[in-house]
Amino acid sequence: MENMVAESFKYMILGMGIVFVFLYIMVLVLQFQARMIAKYFPEKTAGGGSKTTGVDKKKVAAAIAAIQHHKNLRK
Repeated sequence: MENMVAESFKYMILGMGIVFVFLYIMVLVLQFQARMIAKYFPEKTAGGGSKTTGVDKKKVAAAIAAIQHHKNLRK
């Protein structure tokens, strides 16, 4: 019985170690990927003047009005 318990702890430690190593490698790869993306695809800065975002102000106003109306109906 003791041998089975000791062996189960060995497998538990081995499994947890493999998961830890995998997660550590994944974090390193994601950090490397973030640096490469930032290097080769830098964010554009707002360089003066108006910047068009492609958002229709009338649609935004309509959505906000609809949300407010819905909130008022629930009260």
